[in-house]
Amino acid sequence: EDEQEEDGEEEESERSKEQLKGVLDEDTAAEGLHTLGYSALGTEYVYLQLSLPGRELSDISILSGYIHLQKMELSSNKINDLSCISHMPYLIELNASKNELTTYFSFKAPKKLKEVDFSYNHIPKMSDLSAYHSLTKLLLDYNEIEEIQGLEKCPSLTQLGLSHNRLTAIRGLENLPIKILNLSFNQIEKVNGLKSLKSLQWLDVSNNKINSLEGLEEHDLLQVINLENNQVAELREIKWIEDLPLLRVVNLLKNPLQEQEGYWLSAIFMLLQVTELDLKKVSVEEKVAAVNKEEPPPEVVAAEDHRNHILYNSEQPQRVLDSTLPGAGECYPMLVLLGPLAGGRRQISLKICKEFKNFFRFG
Repeated sequence: EDEQEEDGEEEESERSKEQLKGVLDEDTAAEGLHTLGYSALGTEYVYLQLSLPGRELSDISILSGYIHLQKMELSSNKINDLSCISHMPYLIELNASKNELTTYFSFKAPKKLKEVDFSYNHIPKMSDLSAYHSLTKLLLDYNEIEEIQGLEKCPSLTQLGLSHNRLTAIRGLENLPIKILNLSFNQIEKVNGLKSLKSLQWLDVSNNKINSLEGLEEHDLLQVINLENNQVAELREIKWIEDLPLLRVVNLLKNPLQEQEGYWLSAIFMLLQVTELDLKKVSVEEKVAAVNKEEPPPEVVAAEDHRNHILYNSEQPQRVLDSTLPGAGECYPMLVLLGPLAGGRRQISLKICKEFKNFFRFG
């Protein structure tokens, strides 16, 4: 019994040492397993998900034997090798954010892998993903990537995150079905690399060096554009997005064009379809005011003219002709012409007022 106890203590000590080194053991892995269900082939009852965030893990090679996993959460560890995923043919979702990866997809591609998060790592370069035909979501935020590449043969990719990287241009996204695209906090100067993304609905290119919106036109499904903290200086740049039919939210905060006089109403007038501009709700009253200022309807023009005439006349010296007011106690004399329609009353009135201009004026 004493020997067994000593052996148990030694095993426990070895396990503790391994854990201190960041090596994943079976007991720790068992703690993260959850969601019982049938295997992909339907022949076994197995655990389908593994969640081990924040465990200081660096070596997870033991997971090579967990072939039935479909979802895996490994964020906030110290992992730099994911080769064990080559043995997980049924994996669908992977979260390996906040680790120490310098490469990604350095494993045999699971055929059904759909969602992957490699944010907050040290990845300097994108790999060829032509083997990942089912990939729909790829997050590579907070890395060291300088160029977009390897996505040409990803026919299912609908969400891509590349914020907080080192991108200087938008290339390598031609004809992809991307709906959500985050390229914020880079060094991008032009958005003309987005022309072929006809499925784009949500775009974040804030905190870059963009000075023109050319390239955003003809994106008929685009609903949200975030351009905060860029270098757009001219109001006329808005013309590139003014005809987008589904556009509802635009953010142009911290751009030089905001300093122009009358920016707010001018921007609203060019983007009458939006409901939110610069993180503020656009009211119906503001839209009416913008239209009345930039392109007023005839009735508004008439009302403004009338107001101006009233103000002008009120400033002129007022004098009543002596010939129309015989006495202070008498009424104005009037001449009223009556006759059938199109009988020439107007012509007669004009002639009278012309020949007897000292006595008659139109009433």
